[in-house]
Amino acid sequence: MDFTPVIAQVWGMLIWFIPAALLIGLLKSPWAKGHIGELLVRLFAHWQLEKQTYRRLHNVTLNTPDGTTQIDHVFLSPYGIFVLETKNMSGWIFGSEKQAQWTQKLYKRTFKFQNPLRQNYKHLKALEATLGVNPEHLHSVITFVGGSTFKTEVPANVTQGIGFIRYIKSFQQPLFSEAETDAMLHALQTGRRAPTLATHREHVQNLKRRSDPTAERQCPKCGSALLIRTVKSGEKAGQQFWGCSGFPKCRTMQSI
Repeated sequence: MDFTPVIAQVWGMLIWFIPAALLIGLLKSPWAKGHIGELLVRLFAHWQLEKQTYRRLHNVTLNTPDGTTQIDHVFLSPYGIFVLETKNMSGWIFGSEKQAQWTQKLYKRTFKFQNPLRQNYKHLKALEATLGVNPEHLHSVITFVGGSTFKTEVPANVTQGIGFIRYIKSFQQPLFSEAETDAMLHALQTGRRAPTLATHREHVQNLKRRSDPTAERQCPKCGSALLIRTVKSGEKAGQQFWGCSGFPKCRTMQSI
């Protein structure tokens, strides 16, 4: 019996199946989901926010004392500066403004992730330093895309889908002139790191270094070295933390 036609048919199926499987796997990766979420936000902003009023920059990497920080979206407007963090997640989301970590429940699986408000706080501080603006004129905005559902009460600046559009448009008190907005846009365009693959790789390395307890760290506020210190009294006695070597002038602390 000649199996050649059968083998050819199977081989033909594999030629289509293997690339399709690889593509599906890629689309499910955190990298791809992140980029898809950011692309959706760009499209929503393009359709709903007037470009001349809301100047926008995407994927903005800025230098910080302890490396770099990467901002998904920045919208510069007469009504303030809106710093948008995108989360492409599904399932149930549990979290509050003060919690260090939030929870994603997906079917029977549970995942922890950093409170996006805390994550975005560093972005705000980097923009404040770069632009030299009043921190009250910077607004943190979080948007979840991907069909997730909040199961706990969240602040007004944590939104879903195009909810960030409504939140941004709720600010109508003029703060900056057109010339000032243009100047801030120019400052960010010249002060940001080039949006290249090399910049992204360096940023990833910075993140790994900051999460390595044996690596040297710099204080994000003053640039001094961070040292491992031990709590000497109280309920947390014996616990270790990163403390600024500039203490008591700088009281920055980070958990290990």
